[in-house]
Amino acid sequence: MKKLLAFIALTVLFINVNAQSDRDYWLSIMDKMAKPLMYNLSQDKLKEVMPVELSKRTDNAVMRKAAAYLEGFARMFCGMSTWLNIEDGNEKERGLRSQYREWIIKGLKNGVNPFAKDYMNFTQSQSLVDAAFLALGLIRCPWLWNRLDSVTKQQVVTAFHSTQKIKPAYSNWILFSGMIEAFFCKYGYDWDIVRVEFCIRQFEQWYVGDGVYSDGIAYHWDYYNSYVIHPFLNAIAEVVSEKNTSFKPFLIKYKERSERYAVIQERLINTDGSFPATGRSIVYRAGAFHHLADMVVKKKLPESLLPAQVRCALTAVIKKTTESNTTFNSQGWLTIGLYGYQPDLADTYNNTGSLYLTSFIFLPLGLPPADSFWADASRKFTSQKIWSGEDVRGDHAIDK
Repeated sequence: MKKLLAFIALTVLFINVNAQSDRDYWLSIMDKMAKPLMYNLSQDKLKEVMPVELSKRTDNAVMRKAAAYLEGFARMFCGMSTWLNIEDGNEKERGLRSQYREWIIKGLKNGVNPFAKDYMNFTQSQSLVDAAFLALGLIRCPWLWNRLDSVTKQQVVTAFHSTQKIKPAYSNWILFSGMIEAFFCKYGYDWDIVRVEFCIRQFEQWYVGDGVYSDGIAYHWDYYNSYVIHPFLNAIAEVVSEKNTSFKPFLIKYKERSERYAVIQERLINTDGSFPATGRSIVYRAGAFHHLADMVVKKKLPESLLPAQVRCALTAVIKKTTESNTTFNSQGWLTIGLYGYQPDLADTYNNTGSLYLTSFIFLPLGLPPADSFWADASRKFTSQKIWSGEDVRGDHAIDK
C-alpha cells in the first residue's frame, strides 16, 4: 500500500511538473516576443528602435511604416491581455506580470499622448483595425483600464473616436467598427447601436454553414474566421447584450457555431504542430488559432475537446512556429514568415508590426495554473491519435 501511495504521489508530482513546464514554456516565448515592444514603448523610444520591414509587394510604404507601431503594440497587448488581468501564478510569474503591467501602462500613455515621441496614428485606414485590437485587449483586461489616469483614458477615447470617421471595407473590417462601439458600451460611454447591429446582422447573411462565415460576399479558405470573425462576434455580442438584451439570441447561435469551429481548428493541427499554410495573412503564425485559444480562456470548449488535449495541441503550434532560428532577428524582433524568415509569404499589407497577431495564441495564460487546462496530464490531440493508429470517432458537420 505504501508503495502504491508513493507511486500515486510521484505520478501526481510528474503531472504537475509537466503542466507547470508547459506554462513556463508559454510564458518564456510570450516574454521573448513582447519584451522589445513593451520595454521600448514604455521608454518612449519604440519608433527609434523598432525595425520595420515591409512586404516586398507593399501597397503603400509610407502608410504601412506609420501604422506598424500601433499594429505591433495593440496586437501584442491583446494577446497578453487575459494574463495581465489575473493575479495567479508562482512568484516568478507574478513578478513578470508586474513588470509588464508597468511597461504597458507607460507604453499606452506614450501611444496616445500627442506630445510623446511614440504617439501613434489613429486616423489612417489601417488604424481602425488596430484600434479595434487595442479595444478588444482593454475589454479583456479591465484591470489595466481601471488603473489608467483620467487624462490617459480620455486620450484613448479620443483616439477611438477618431477611427469612427474611417469607412470599413465590406468584409471582416465592419467588426472593427463594431468592436470600438463595444468598448464604449462596456466602459459607460455613448455607443452607436446601429454600427453594432449592422456588423452582427451582416455576418448572419455571410454565415456559410458548418461553423464558418464568408469574409464578405465571397468565401475564402483562410484563417480569418479565427483571426477576427468568431472572436470578434463573440466579444461584441457578449458585451452589448449586457446593456441591450435584444442581442442575447445571437449568443445562442454563436455557441454552436463557435464550438464547431473549435473542433475544426483542433483537427487542423498536425501531429508536429504544423498546419495548412493556406490563405492570406499566413505570416501571423500561431495567431491562426486565435479562436481556439479564445474558447479555452472563456472555458467554452465543446465536450469533445478535453482542455489538456487542446493545451498539447496549442503547445505544439507554438513550438513549431517559433523553433526556427530565424523566427526572431538578432535584436529579438519577429521576422516575416511562418516557419522562420520567409518574406515572400507576406501580403501587401504585412509588416513587422502586423506579425504580432501571433501572440493571440497566448490567451489561455489568463487561466490560473490550477485550471484543468494547465493542471491535467498531457493528452494526445486528434491528429496524434489518428496517425498513431488509435480508433477515433469520425468528424461530422453541423447543419445550422
